[in-house]
Amino acid sequence: MAFYSYIFSANYKRYFYNLQKVAQREDKNLVGMIFDTGYCVFRYGFALSDYLNYKLYNKNKAERKKYLSTRRENKFYEIVSPSEYKQRYTIKPNFLEDFKKYTKRGFFVPQEGNYQEFLEFLDTHEAFMSKPYDGLGGENVKKEYSKDIINKEEYFNNAIQNRIFLEELVIQHPIMNNLCTRSVNTMRIMTFNNYGTPRILWMGLRVGNGVNAIDNFHARGMAVNIDMDTGMLVGNAIDKDLNEYKEHPISHTRFDGFQIPYFEEAKQMVLEASLESDKILVVGWDVAISENGPVIIEGNRRPGFDIVQVLSGGRADIVDEVLADVKKHKQGQK
Repeated sequence: MAFYSYIFSANYKRYFYNLQKVAQREDKNLVGMIFDTGYCVFRYGFALSDYLNYKLYNKNKAERKKYLSTRRENKFYEIVSPSEYKQRYTIKPNFLEDFKKYTKRGFFVPQEGNYQEFLEFLDTHEAFMSKPYDGLGGENVKKEYSKDIINKEEYFNNAIQNRIFLEELVIQHPIMNNLCTRSVNTMRIMTFNNYGTPRILWMGLRVGNGVNAIDNFHARGMAVNIDMDTGMLVGNAIDKDLNEYKEHPISHTRFDGFQIPYFEEAKQMVLEASLESDKILVVGWDVAISENGPVIIEGNRRPGFDIVQVLSGGRADIVDEVLADVKKHKQGQK
């Protein structure tokens, strides 16, 4: 029911506007695409954004079945990432505390009675990130400077009211700066804790566009595949609008063949971190490469398949493999 609530609350005006642009560009019949959209929604469970992001208008039946639909994705999370255990991951200060072995940085949560500690945080951090406790997609995440906070008491009270916390900056490795210096560019590494035997399901790198201070796909960033054996970038980067880039538009660093430093250390770190929970089996870890090695920025219990499938084509096979292992485990317990 949640999927259909999402469908019926969608912004259809914006969708039809975007669909019309695609129809003109692809020289397709708009009415036919409208009916095909409805078919994909009710037959396969795709969301409206799926239809455009995955270019389903150019895919036949066999090709569409290779893609994980939003409806099936939601059912998948109910099995491998039950919502009753979500607060450890979705409430970011909780995550930073529980996984401090891997996050390796300080943070501060403004609360009634700790104003003096807030002032001390500002004194010791020239710059920092401010984030909502439970934000998604990089929304309202900002890089801020202590010197710019004129009315400190007002800032402190607004942070409490809006559930904002402050986080120590990650200083990015110089090699990663070659891609984009404006943002910390993070690997998204999806892991599966197969009941004590963890493995990596997929890896990609998110890179900022050089304008925003974050690298999120939904904040106009771009993403590119990572070779899971070598840590080398493969192919072109793609942004949310499906524009492709052989090189970064500002740094002009070529994506294909770019080698990520501390790659093996990053892999081992997320595999170890995935064992910290036997309830949330699938996690999408955001991993930065600092001057001294990998650090985890956050863990996502609903890591999302939009980047995965835009970069790699349909990857419903990932879900099929995980669910087969879950089923095998449950049968073995009987």
